[in-house]
Amino acid sequence: MSAPDGSPVGAERSIGQLFASATTEMSALVHDEIALAKAQLKQDVKRGAVSGGAFSAAGAVLIFSLPMLNFALAYGIRTWSHWNLAICFVLSFAANVLVAGGLALIGLVFAKKAKKGKGPQKVAASVKETAGVLQNAKPHPRTAPVSDAVEVVARSTS
Repeated sequence: MSAPDGSPVGAERSIGQLFASATTEMSALVHDEIALAKAQLKQDVKRGAVSGGAFSAAGAVLIFSLPMLNFALAYGIRTWSHWNLAICFVLSFAANVLVAGGLALIGLVFAKKAKKGKGPQKVAASVKETAGVLQNAKPHPRTAPVSDAVEVVARSTS
């Protein structure tokens, strides 16, 4: 088993090696935080796209289906009820408005989900927390001078 820098685990490493190892790990942590931010932002953009698509579909349904659906529905209501044709056309329009309203509601739900997505804010908070921990980190106090500690380690491994 070896440490990230290739030295055996448990072996005494120099301060330079420890610093290089810490720098490498911090770099990996920053890269992982950036990858997480990208993934969360991608999810928020996808929700926003679904919302925009639903709103577009609502508009398309309302615009393109009105003439055909209005005529078909109005004549169908007239055949079934024998009411005045004008009333039948108003009822068919109301049905189209209900369909468009349902699609708009779907768009609204996805828009709220996209707005609530706080992926980048979560990552920024995590980075700040990591930086705060590192700023407050203090070296452990040593009970013996470094030269004495090296001698103790050397005796224990012999």
